[in-house]
Amino acid sequence: MTTEAAPDGNASPPLPAETQSAIEVLEVELSLLWRRARATSHSLSRSVHPDLEPAAYGLLSVLLKQGGMRLTELARCIGVGKPSVSRQISFLESVGLVRKEADPRDGRAQLIELTPQGLAKMREVHDGRQRAFHSLLAHWDPKDLTTLAELIARLNDDAAR
Repeated sequence: MTTEAAPDGNASPPLPAETQSAIEVLEVELSLLWRRARATSHSLSRSVHPDLEPAAYGLLSVLLKQGGMRLTELARCIGVGKPSVSRQISFLESVGLVRKEADPRDGRAQLIELTPQGLAKMREVHDGRQRAFHSLLAHWDPKDLTTLAELIARLNDDAAR
């Protein structure tokens, strides 16, 4: 058994060998999944626009799912600083995928929204991604899919803390 550092930097009790081994196997599998996800994100971003970076694709995905929002809200949603998001939004605006509109709740602020072109392109890409994902998982048992979704949600919650 080894003593591990907890996320807060404090030492946690030693992990049983079985737990340590399971975590190591999980880390390998998640690393492979994340590499594949990054490659997919890169490919999806290029299908929206040839010069689009994966980070900008993430912004478009948030806007597709949640609708128009202020730059600060958008930055908070993806966990990136305002300057980085601002650069990406400037690019997205220059290629006609997003626009800035006055916020009806506060005329001094701006909402960032998908343009009709951006909305159409993102729906097309999103629908294709959904079809591919359904095809990939169609043979899985629904109970296994539900369990996996619950476990990933739990992992995401823990990671958010």
